[in-house]
Amino acid sequence: MDDRKLYFEIKEAALRNLDNSRELSNRELKEHIDEELLKRDKTELLSFQKRKQYAESLFAVFRRFGVIQELIEDEDVTEILVNGPARIFYEKEGELQLFSKTFSGEEELSDLIQTICAGGNRMVNEASPIVDTRLPDGSRVNIVLHPVSLDGASVSIRKFSKKPMNMERLMAFGSISEEIVFFLEKLVKAGYNIFVSGGTGSGKTTFLNALSEFIPKDERVITIEDSAELQLNGISNLVRLETRTAGFEGVEEIGIRTLIKTALRMRPSRLIVGECRGAEAVDLLSANNTGHSGSLGTGHANSTYDMISRLETMALMGMEIPVSAIRGQIASGIDIFIHLGRLRDKSRKVLEIAELKGIFAGEIRLNVLYRFCETGEKEGKIQGKWEKTGELFHREKWEAAGF
Repeated sequence: MDDRKLYFEIKEAALRNLDNSRELSNRELKEHIDEELLKRDKTELLSFQKRKQYAESLFAVFRRFGVIQELIEDEDVTEILVNGPARIFYEKEGELQLFSKTFSGEEELSDLIQTICAGGNRMVNEASPIVDTRLPDGSRVNIVLHPVSLDGASVSIRKFSKKPMNMERLMAFGSISEEIVFFLEKLVKAGYNIFVSGGTGSGKTTFLNALSEFIPKDERVITIEDSAELQLNGISNLVRLETRTAGFEGVEEIGIRTLIKTALRMRPSRLIVGECRGAEAVDLLSANNTGHSGSLGTGHANSTYDMISRLETMALMGMEIPVSAIRGQIASGIDIFIHLGRLRDKSRKVLEIAELKGIFAGEIRLNVLYRFCETGEKEGKIQGKWEKTGELFHREKWEAAGF
């Protein structure tokens, strides 16, 4: 019999004979799969290697992530992109590649999607076909179901390293210089409000994780995210808040704006907002302007000035006030912008660090402190250095911290 057909027959039999009256342990599930394989072994004469292969695959389907399990376990894989059951791509060392394996059909892919959503306390169906969630290790997942995704369900997984990123590793990768790390450490400890910007895949969440290592260990930190991704280490007084989507039976949506307002009643020393995408920008700026120094946040943008423009737009979504008033809120609520980028050689770098100097003639002005300048290419890798282009203008927090 054809290997593929035999595998699916065994899978169907294992599912059919599964005890659904209770939750099986991993050991019990493996024993059940072995029993089904032994039944087929009498007629198909399966080799030891084939039985082992089928057992691992079936266990992955029932308890883990099916055909993409090996991609999940491969620490060099950074992204997994499922375009329907027959096309799976993955990114490894900056290169997108087509995976050799596929799902058996929409049903197997649907089972994987429901497993992922259940693990992240999310729900996805025809009535609500788009969802953002996460894997147990914090990896970010976006799911779009058919018919919104025309060629079958789409699953996009942005993986995070099991080893938390820190500034030492970023320096080793050439993403930042030692001088800038020393400077950022003082800014964080002094309580400057810092906003990290960059395009998709530029490493904003990773950089925010690394930046958080400078937060004093005795402070109370509250993180607010759509789906929890931050991996803050060494902070014992840490509260992690995550949004909730609307569901059936009166389950109401809890968004970023509600969480920010709630967090302000929880005596935070610092707020960390995983990503600003909309009207919640107004609440973050308000929090920064009411004595919560040292807040951190991220947002999508192509440049520092573009991030300021986007913050203005997002704030207008949350409150109808004059643009001049919003600019005043931004100027007093954010001290430092850090802009990240992913260069053409796939490397990620800090491209610019700028201080928000103030408002002049109705426009927000920046004081650029550091900028990455390319000097050439060597063996396909971009060469360059960080140039110091200015001095810190607002030094009140700096001096108050004793620097």
